[in-house]
Amino acid sequence: MGMYKYLSKMWQDNHKEMKAILKERMIKWRREPIIVTVDSPTRLDKARRLGYKAKQGVIIARVRIPAGGRHRRSISKGRKPSKYGMRHLSPVRSLQAIAEQRANVRFPNMEVLNSYYVSEDSKQKWFEVILVDRNHPAIINDKDLSWITNVRGRAFRGLTSAGRKSRGSRRIEMKEIPKRNQKLRTRIMKRRG
Repeated sequence: MGMYKYLSKMWQDNHKEMKAILKERMIKWRREPIIVTVDSPTRLDKARRLGYKAKQGVIIARVRIPAGGRHRRSISKGRKPSKYGMRHLSPVRSLQAIAEQRANVRFPNMEVLNSYYVSEDSKQKWFEVILVDRNHPAIINDKDLSWITNVRGRAFRGLTSAGRKSRGSRRIEMKEIPKRNQKLRTRIMKRRG
C-alpha cells in the first residue's frame, strides 16, 4: 500500500490517536476566523484525489459552518406566535456547498475546484475548499488545471461535486438500470413524460 492509502485508511478507521489529534486541532480552530487559508491540506489524500497540487495559484481555505438545521431568528416583541411563520428552514444546498460559496465570496479572484469534509463538533462543521487562481501563469500552463481558466462561478452555479449532489444531478440514468427491472424502467419513463 502506498502512503495515500495509509492516510485514507487512517481517516476512515478513526483510530484513537486520530481522534486525539483532531480534538487538539479543533480547540485551535474554534478560536480562528470563519475562513482561514491553510499552508497544507489536513487530509492530503482526499485533497490530491480532488485535484489539489502543491503549486503557485492553488490555495486551501478552511471554512467553519454552523451545524444543524437553519433556524429563523426569534422575534423579541410585537407579533403573535401564530404569525411568526416557519421555525425551521430546510436549505436547498448542503452545508458543504454553502462553505464553497462563502470561500468563493472571500476570494473573488479564485475559482472553487472542489472541497471535502474535515471535522465537526456539536456546534459547527469544518470543510476545506480547494481554490485555483484563474489568471496565474502556473495554472494557465498546467495541463490538468488549465480548463478552469475558462470557467466562472462554479460554486454559485452548482457545478462542483457538492453542488451537483445538492441539485440532484447524480440520479440513476436509464442506461444504468438493469433490463430485468422492467417495473422501475417503466416508472421512470412515465415520470419523464
